Amino acid sequence: MRISDPQNLVGRNVVGSDGEKIGTVEEIYLDTDNQQPEWISVTTGWFGTHRSLVPLTEASEDGAEVRVPYAKQLVKDAPHYDPGRELSEEEEGDLFRHYGEADAGRGSVTAAPSLTAQPRVQGRDVSGPTTDEAMTRSEERLHVGTERVETGRARLRKYVVTENVQTTVPVSREEIRVEREPITDANRDVAMSGPGISEEEHEVTLTAERPVVGKETVPVERVRLGKETTTEERQVTDQVRKEEIELDDETGSERKQR
Repeated sequence: MRISDPQNLVGRNVVGSDGEKIGTVEEIYLDTDNQQPEWISVTTGWFGTHRSLVPLTEASEDGAEVRVPYAKQLVKDAPHYDPGRELSEEEEGDLFRHYGEADAGRGSVTAAPSLTAQPRVQGRDVSGPTTDEAMTRSEERLHVGTERVETGRARLRKYVVTENVQTTVPVSREEIRVEREPITDANRDVAMSGPGISEEEHEVTLTAERPVVGKETVPVERVRLGKETTTEERQVTDQVRKEEIELDDETGSERKQR
């Protein structure tokens, strides 16, 4: 469905060709040559602080949303101009080229030297058809909030390393020692129990200790990941607009009232 009443687009969500929400319609821009709606100003970014101009000619209404045939990133990367001021013909041409549209041969768009912003609500100055005896002065207020985003991930990983371990262990061994004892009355019978002269052999078995290494796996500690929240102050800087009212008296002098 094409746009039936452009002024009713203010405040609506804008959806791109990729199906993602781009932002919100802030203002309608008119061609000063023929006063026809030509662009919409869309606020983007976390807090709606970035503004991008999007051609209105290819926009359409889809329920409460405004759909444009451009991807979200293309709109965010569009040339940026301060709101509320006129665009030169060269600036307008840069915008058309960014969106892949020729700025030549577009009738009043090409002939128009600049674009000017259309007020959102009639009756806010003395030229409006529904004005009364007073003006309404408005100003922008900065609303700052926070959102939680993923900044990184941490994980625990264990791996096996091999190291040399050296220790000392005592070992013992048996050695041969020759013991001699004289013949006495106590051992004479044992000593004379065999032949007087003979050949004999006695064998002794020697033993020795040697190191034996064994290993076992034992748990030594538990390791886990924990998170803690720290709070720090961040300074946010942005520009806000406000309206001021000038009084022209009969003497021609001017003064500003806020």
